[in-house]
Amino acid sequence: MNASNIFNYFFLVREHVWAQVLVAVALYILATILIELVVNRIIRRLCAHTKTTLDDQIIDVLHRPVYQTVILIGIMHIFTIANINPGFTAAIVKIGNSFIILAWLAAIIKIINFLATTLTSWREKLGPDLLSLIHKGLFLMLIFSAVASWFYIWEINLTPVFASAGVAGIAIALAAKDTLANFFGGISLFLDKVYRVGDYVIIDNNERGEVVEIGIRSTRIITRDDVLVNIPNSIMATSKIINESAPYPQYRIKIPVGVAYGTDLDLVEGLLLDIAANNDKIVPQPFPRVRVRTLADSSVNFELLVWVKDPRDRGVQTHLFLKEIHKKFNEEGIQIPFPQLDVHLEK
Repeated sequence: MNASNIFNYFFLVREHVWAQVLVAVALYILATILIELVVNRIIRRLCAHTKTTLDDQIIDVLHRPVYQTVILIGIMHIFTIANINPGFTAAIVKIGNSFIILAWLAAIIKIINFLATTLTSWREKLGPDLLSLIHKGLFLMLIFSAVASWFYIWEINLTPVFASAGVAGIAIALAAKDTLANFFGGISLFLDKVYRVGDYVIIDNNERGEVVEIGIRSTRIITRDDVLVNIPNSIMATSKIINESAPYPQYRIKIPVGVAYGTDLDLVEGLLLDIAANNDKIVPQPFPRVRVRTLADSSVNFELLVWVKDPRDRGVQTHLFLKEIHKKFNEEGIQIPFPQLDVHLEK
Protein backbone atom coordinates (compact mmCIF):
# COMPACT_ATOMS: atom_id res chain seq x y z
CA MET A 1 0.00 0.00 0.00
CA ASN A 2 1.58 3.30 -1.13
CA ALA A 3 1.32 6.68 0.54
CA SER A 4 -1.54 7.93 -1.67
CA ASN A 5 -3.68 4.91 -0.80
CA ILE A 6 -3.06 5.42 2.91
CA PHE A 7 -4.03 9.10 2.55
CA ASN A 8 -7.23 8.19 0.70
CA TYR A 9 -8.06 5.57 3.38
CA PHE A 10 -7.74 8.03 6.24
CA PHE A 11 -9.65 10.68 4.30
CA LEU A 12 -12.46 8.15 3.75
CA VAL A 13 -12.53 7.28 7.44
CA ARG A 14 -12.67 10.97 8.46
CA GLU A 15 -15.55 11.63 6.10
CA HIS A 16 -17.72 8.70 7.18
CA VAL A 17 -18.81 8.41 10.81
CA TRP A 18 -19.64 4.71 10.65
CA ALA A 19 -16.20 3.99 9.23
CA GLN A 20 -14.72 5.72 12.28
CA VAL A 21 -16.98 3.62 14.53
CA LEU A 22 -15.82 0.40 12.88
CA VAL A 23 -12.17 1.42 13.17
CA ALA A 24 -12.69 2.31 16.86
CA VAL A 25 -14.38 -1.05 17.52
CA ALA A 26 -11.49 -2.86 15.86
CA LEU A 27 -8.90 -0.89 17.84
CA TYR A 28 -10.56 -1.54 21.20
CA ILE A 29 -10.95 -5.23 20.41
CA LEU A 30 -7.25 -5.29 19.58
CA ALA A 31 -6.51 -3.48 22.85
CA THR A 32 -8.38 -6.10 24.91
CA ILE A 33 -6.51 -8.89 23.12
CA LEU A 34 -3.18 -7.18 23.82
CA ILE A 35 -4.11 -6.77 27.50
CA GLU A 36 -4.88 -10.49 27.75
CA LEU A 37 -1.57 -11.35 26.10
CA VAL A 38 0.46 -9.00 28.30
CA VAL A 39 -1.21 -10.15 31.52
CA ASN A 40 -1.14 -13.89 30.78
CA ARG A 41 2.10 -14.21 28.81
CA ILE A 42 4.34 -11.65 30.50
CA ILE A 43 3.13 -10.41 33.89
CA ARG A 44 1.88 -13.77 35.20
CA ARG A 45 5.08 -15.51 34.09
CA LEU A 46 7.18 -12.90 35.90
CA CYS A 47 5.09 -13.30 39.04
CA ALA A 48 5.46 -17.08 38.87
CA HIS A 49 9.18 -16.68 39.59
CA THR A 50 8.63 -14.75 42.84
CA LYS A 51 8.61 -16.45 46.24
CA THR A 52 5.25 -15.06 47.31
CA THR A 53 1.77 -15.61 45.87
CA LEU A 54 0.66 -12.13 46.92
CA ASP A 55 1.45 -10.59 43.51
CA ASP A 56 -0.47 -13.34 41.69
CA GLN A 57 -3.58 -12.72 43.77
CA ILE A 58 -3.34 -8.93 43.29
CA ILE A 59 -3.12 -9.42 39.51
CA ASP A 60 -6.20 -11.65 39.65
CA VAL A 61 -8.09 -8.84 41.36
CA LEU A 62 -6.82 -6.05 39.05
CA HIS A 63 -7.30 -8.01 35.84
CA ARG A 64 -11.07 -7.55 35.76
CA PRO A 65 -11.24 -3.75 36.39
CA VAL A 66 -8.51 -3.11 33.77
CA TYR A 67 -10.41 -5.20 31.24
CA GLN A 68 -13.73 -3.52 32.15
CA THR A 69 -12.18 -0.05 31.97
CA VAL A 70 -10.94 -0.60 28.41
CA ILE A 71 -14.34 -1.89 27.31
CA LEU A 72 -16.24 0.98 28.94
CA ILE A 73 -13.88 3.60 27.50
CA GLY A 74 -14.35 1.98 24.10
CA ILE A 75 -18.15 2.13 24.41
CA MET A 76 -18.06 5.78 25.47
CA HIS A 77 -15.66 6.62 22.64
CA ILE A 78 -17.83 4.88 20.06
CA PHE A 79 -20.98 6.68 21.19
CA THR A 80 -19.06 9.96 21.18
CA ILE A 81 -17.96 9.35 17.57
CA ALA A 82 -21.43 8.34 16.46
CA ASN A 83 -23.04 11.27 18.33
CA ILE A 84 -26.57 10.09 17.54
CA ASN A 85 -28.08 12.32 20.22
CA PRO A 86 -25.95 14.75 22.27
CA GLY A 87 -28.04 14.25 25.41
CA PHE A 88 -28.03 10.47 25.06
CA THR A 89 -24.26 10.46 24.37
CA ALA A 90 -23.58 12.60 27.46
CA ALA A 91 -25.65 10.20 29.59
CA ILE A 92 -23.75 7.19 28.22
CA VAL A 93 -20.43 8.88 29.08
CA LYS A 94 -21.58 9.64 32.62
CA ILE A 95 -22.86 6.10 33.13
CA GLY A 96 -19.62 4.66 31.76
CA ASN A 97 -17.45 6.78 34.05
CA SER A 98 -19.65 5.85 37.02
CA PHE A 99 -19.22 2.14 36.31
CA ILE A 100 -15.45 2.59 35.93
CA ILE A 101 -15.29 4.17 39.40
CA LEU A 102 -17.46 1.36 40.80
CA ALA A 103 -15.24 -1.33 39.25
CA TRP A 104 -12.04 0.17 40.66
CA LEU A 105 -13.68 0.82 44.05
CA ALA A 106 -14.64 -2.85 44.35
CA ALA A 107 -11.14 -3.96 43.27
CA ILE A 108 -9.30 -1.68 45.72
CA ILE A 109 -11.58 -2.75 48.60
CA LYS A 110 -10.83 -6.39 47.77
CA ILE A 111 -7.09 -5.69 47.78
CA ILE A 112 -7.28 -3.85 51.12
CA ASN A 113 -9.31 -6.69 52.68
CA PHE A 114 -6.88 -9.22 51.28
CA LEU A 115 -3.79 -7.36 52.55
CA ALA A 116 -5.37 -6.91 55.99
CA THR A 117 -5.74 -10.68 56.35
CA THR A 118 -2.48 -11.86 54.74
CA LEU A 119 0.17 -9.40 55.95
CA THR A 120 0.78 -11.12 59.28
CA SER A 121 4.03 -9.25 59.91
CA TRP A 122 2.24 -5.89 59.80
CA ARG A 123 -0.53 -7.33 61.96
CA GLU A 124 2.06 -8.24 64.60
CA LYS A 125 3.75 -4.81 64.41
CA LEU A 126 0.61 -2.68 64.46
CA GLY A 127 -1.62 -5.01 66.43
CA PRO A 128 -5.04 -6.26 65.31
CA ASP A 129 -6.85 -3.29 66.87
CA LEU A 130 -4.84 -0.54 65.15
CA LEU A 131 -4.89 -2.51 61.89
CA SER A 132 -8.67 -2.76 62.14
CA LEU A 133 -8.91 1.01 62.68
CA ILE A 134 -6.71 1.70 59.62
CA HIS A 135 -8.75 -0.78 57.60
CA LYS A 136 -12.04 0.91 58.50
CA GLY A 137 -10.56 4.38 57.90
CA LEU A 138 -9.35 3.47 54.41
CA PHE A 139 -12.74 1.94 53.61
CA LEU A 140 -14.56 5.14 54.61
CA MET A 141 -12.10 7.29 52.64
CA LEU A 142 -12.63 5.19 49.50
CA ILE A 143 -16.41 5.36 49.82
CA PHE A 144 -16.27 9.14 50.33
CA SER A 145 -13.95 9.60 47.33
CA ALA A 146 -16.18 7.46 45.11
CA VAL A 147 -19.33 9.36 46.12
CA ALA A 148 -17.60 12.72 45.53
CA SER A 149 -16.45 11.52 42.09
CA TRP A 150 -19.98 10.44 41.17
CA PHE A 151 -21.33 13.84 42.20
CA TYR A 152 -18.68 15.51 40.00
CA ILE A 153 -19.49 13.25 37.02
CA TRP A 154 -23.21 13.91 37.23
CA GLU A 155 -22.58 17.63 37.80
CA ILE A 156 -24.36 17.77 41.14
CA ASN A 157 -23.66 21.10 42.82
CA LEU A 158 -22.62 20.50 46.41
CA THR A 159 -22.26 24.16 47.39
CA PRO A 160 -25.79 24.44 48.87
CA VAL A 161 -25.25 21.14 50.68
CA PHE A 162 -21.99 22.34 52.23
CA ALA A 163 -23.52 25.70 53.13
CA SER A 164 -26.40 24.08 54.98
CA ALA A 165 -24.04 21.51 56.47
CA GLY A 166 -22.06 24.30 58.09
CA VAL A 167 -25.05 25.34 60.19
CA ALA A 168 -26.19 21.80 60.82
CA GLY A 169 -22.64 20.74 61.65
CA ILE A 170 -22.53 23.03 64.67
CA ALA A 171 -25.72 21.53 66.07
CA ILE A 172 -24.52 17.99 65.32
CA ALA A 173 -21.13 18.67 66.93
CA LEU A 174 -22.80 19.92 70.11
CA ALA A 175 -25.17 16.96 70.20
CA ALA A 176 -22.43 14.44 69.44
CA LYS A 177 -19.65 15.86 71.61
CA ASP A 178 -19.60 12.72 73.77
CA THR A 179 -19.38 10.52 70.68
CA LEU A 180 -16.52 12.63 69.31
CA ALA A 181 -14.76 12.50 72.69
CA ASN A 182 -15.05 8.71 72.66
CA PHE A 183 -13.80 8.58 69.06
CA PHE A 184 -10.68 10.65 69.75
CA GLY A 185 -10.18 8.79 73.02
CA GLY A 186 -10.15 5.55 71.02
CA ILE A 187 -7.62 7.03 68.60
CA SER A 188 -5.30 7.95 71.49
CA LEU A 189 -5.63 4.45 72.97
CA PHE A 190 -4.76 2.89 69.61
CA LEU A 191 -1.73 5.13 69.14
CA ASP A 192 -0.44 4.76 72.70
CA LYS A 193 -1.01 0.99 72.70
CA VAL A 194 -2.07 1.07 76.34
CA TYR A 195 -3.65 -2.38 76.06
CA ARG A 196 -4.72 -4.92 73.48
CA VAL A 197 -7.43 -7.51 73.11
CA GLY A 198 -6.65 -10.37 75.50
CA ASP A 199 -4.83 -8.21 78.08
CA TYR A 200 -5.88 -8.12 81.73
CA VAL A 201 -6.32 -4.57 82.99
CA ILE A 202 -7.33 -2.80 86.20
CA ILE A 203 -9.11 0.52 85.70
CA ASP A 204 -8.69 3.07 88.50
CA ASN A 205 -8.15 0.14 90.93
CA ASN A 206 -11.81 -0.73 90.49
CA GLU A 207 -12.78 -2.78 87.43
CA ARG A 208 -10.49 -5.72 86.60
CA GLY A 209 -10.92 -8.06 83.69
CA GLU A 210 -9.90 -9.22 80.24
CA VAL A 211 -10.17 -6.86 77.27
CA VAL A 212 -12.38 -8.57 74.69
CA GLU A 213 -13.04 -5.72 72.24
CA ILE A 214 -11.66 -2.26 71.48
CA GLY A 215 -14.04 -0.25 69.34
CA ILE A 216 -14.14 3.26 68.01
CA ARG A 217 -16.56 4.33 70.74
CA SER A 218 -15.94 2.03 73.71
CA THR A 219 -13.88 -0.78 75.21
CA ARG A 220 -15.40 -3.99 76.52
CA ILE A 221 -13.92 -6.10 79.31
CA ILE A 222 -15.10 -9.28 81.02
CA THR A 223 -14.64 -9.25 84.77
CA ARG A 224 -13.72 -12.21 86.98
CA ASP A 225 -17.45 -12.63 87.66
CA ASP A 226 -18.05 -13.14 83.91
CA VAL A 227 -19.81 -9.79 83.64
CA LEU A 228 -19.39 -7.78 80.43
CA VAL A 229 -18.54 -4.14 81.16
CA ASN A 230 -18.73 -1.51 78.40
CA ILE A 231 -16.55 1.54 79.16
CA PRO A 232 -16.50 4.65 76.91
CA ASN A 233 -13.09 5.39 75.43
CA SER A 234 -13.19 8.96 76.75
CA ILE A 235 -13.16 7.51 80.27
CA MET A 236 -10.48 4.96 79.40
CA ALA A 237 -8.25 7.68 77.94
CA THR A 238 -8.36 9.70 81.20
CA SER A 239 -8.24 6.80 83.69
CA LYS A 240 -5.35 5.15 85.44
CA ILE A 241 -4.95 1.78 83.72
CA ILE A 242 -2.81 -1.03 85.09
CA ASN A 243 -2.05 -3.56 82.37
CA GLU A 244 -1.24 -6.84 84.11
CA SER A 245 -0.28 -8.47 80.80
CA ALA A 246 2.39 -5.91 79.88
CA PRO A 247 5.20 -5.59 79.17
CA TYR A 248 5.48 -9.39 79.50
CA PRO A 249 2.59 -11.87 79.20
CA GLN A 250 2.95 -13.20 82.76
CA TYR A 251 1.87 -12.23 86.23
CA ARG A 252 3.60 -12.39 89.63
CA ILE A 253 1.84 -13.98 92.59
CA LYS A 254 2.79 -13.10 96.17
CA ILE A 255 1.94 -15.81 98.69
CA PRO A 256 2.52 -14.82 102.35
CA VAL A 257 3.43 -17.59 104.77
CA GLY A 258 4.09 -17.31 108.52
CA VAL A 259 6.05 -19.83 110.63
CA ALA A 260 6.69 -20.03 114.35
CA TYR A 261 9.87 -18.76 115.93
CA GLY A 262 12.41 -21.53 116.33
CA THR A 263 11.65 -23.04 112.92
CA ASP A 264 14.55 -23.86 110.59
CA LEU A 265 14.27 -20.98 108.10
CA ASP A 266 16.45 -22.70 105.50
CA LEU A 267 14.15 -25.71 105.62
CA VAL A 268 11.11 -23.49 105.07
CA GLU A 269 12.79 -21.75 102.14
CA GLY A 270 13.73 -25.07 100.52
CA LEU A 271 10.21 -26.46 100.92
CA LEU A 272 8.64 -23.40 99.32
CA LEU A 273 11.04 -23.53 96.36
CA ASP A 274 10.36 -27.26 95.88
CA ILE A 275 6.61 -26.65 95.85
CA ALA A 276 7.07 -23.96 93.19
CA ALA A 277 9.39 -26.16 91.11
CA ASN A 278 6.81 -28.97 90.96
CA ASN A 279 4.07 -26.69 89.57
CA ASP A 280 3.86 -26.79 85.76
CA LYS A 281 1.83 -23.58 85.63
CA ILE A 282 4.83 -21.56 86.76
CA VAL A 283 7.01 -19.96 84.08
CA PRO A 284 10.69 -20.97 84.20
CA GLN A 285 11.89 -17.38 83.93
CA PRO A 286 12.04 -15.48 86.25
CA PHE A 287 12.91 -18.10 88.86
CA PRO A 288 10.64 -18.52 91.91
CA ARG A 289 11.91 -16.58 94.91
CA VAL A 290 11.45 -16.77 98.67
CA ARG A 291 11.94 -13.72 100.86
CA VAL A 292 11.72 -13.14 104.60
CA ARG A 293 9.62 -10.01 104.92
CA THR A 294 9.12 -9.32 108.63
CA LEU A 295 9.86 -10.64 112.09
CA ALA A 296 6.38 -10.19 113.46
CA ASP A 297 5.09 -10.45 117.03
CA SER A 298 4.37 -14.18 116.88
CA SER A 299 5.75 -15.38 113.54
CA VAL A 300 8.48 -15.10 110.95
CA ASN A 301 6.71 -13.97 107.77
CA PHE A 302 7.90 -15.37 104.45
CA GLU A 303 6.71 -14.47 100.95
CA LEU A 304 6.82 -16.86 98.02
CA LEU A 305 7.10 -15.02 94.68
CA VAL A 306 6.18 -16.96 91.53
CA TRP A 307 5.13 -16.03 87.99
CA VAL A 308 2.22 -17.67 86.20
CA LYS A 309 1.67 -17.86 82.44
CA ASP A 310 -1.68 -16.12 82.45
CA PRO A 311 -3.09 -13.48 84.83
CA ARG A 312 -6.37 -15.38 84.91
CA ASP A 313 -4.57 -18.20 86.79
CA ARG A 314 -3.72 -15.96 89.75
CA GLY A 315 -6.66 -16.95 91.93
CA VAL A 316 -6.61 -20.69 91.32
CA GLN A 317 -2.84 -20.96 91.65
CA THR A 318 -2.86 -19.06 94.95
CA HIS A 319 -5.48 -21.54 96.16
CA LEU A 320 -3.40 -24.56 95.08
CA PHE A 321 -0.16 -23.16 96.54
CA LEU A 322 -1.73 -22.52 99.94
CA LYS A 323 -3.15 -26.05 100.06
CA GLU A 324 0.19 -27.58 99.12
CA ILE A 325 2.10 -25.42 101.62
CA HIS A 326 -0.28 -26.41 104.43
CA LYS A 327 0.15 -30.10 103.50
CA LYS A 328 3.96 -29.96 103.38
CA PHE A 329 4.23 -28.01 106.61
CA ASN A 330 2.10 -30.62 108.40
CA GLU A 331 4.31 -33.41 107.04
CA GLU A 332 7.49 -31.66 108.23
CA GLY A 333 6.02 -30.62 111.56
CA ILE A 334 6.38 -26.91 110.83
CA GLN A 335 4.02 -24.88 112.96
CA ILE A 336 1.97 -22.05 111.45
CA PRO A 337 1.20 -19.58 114.28
CA PHE A 338 -2.36 -18.50 114.91
CA PRO A 339 -3.97 -16.40 117.66
CA GLN A 340 -4.62 -18.34 120.87
CA LEU A 341 -6.25 -17.46 124.13
CA ASP A 342 -5.08 -19.10 127.37
CA VAL A 343 -7.61 -19.18 130.23
CA HIS A 344 -6.33 -19.80 133.77
CA LEU A 345 -8.83 -20.91 136.44
CA GLU A 346 -8.01 -20.24 140.11
CA LYS A 347 -9.41 -22.54 142.76
